[in-house]
Amino acid sequence: MSRHSKANLVAGMLDEGEQLVVESLMPSGGVIFSDGIESDFLVFSSGTIARIGVSDQVATLVVP
Repeated sequence: MSRHSKANLVAGMLDEGEQLVVESLMPSGGVIFSDGIESDFLVFSSGTIARIGVSDQVATLVVP
């Protein structure tokens, strides 16, 4: 359980074809971002729905 959002599901895995559906309950000023960079956000206020799924593209992380 998240202390800030009251979310019960805070981690997990999606299989191909599955979606995570998130609906905002924030009356105003809500934002959503996925990569840890808060300045790269989308407005996510009350009633907005985000559908997140598995991409066909594969990312590769390169660490020097």
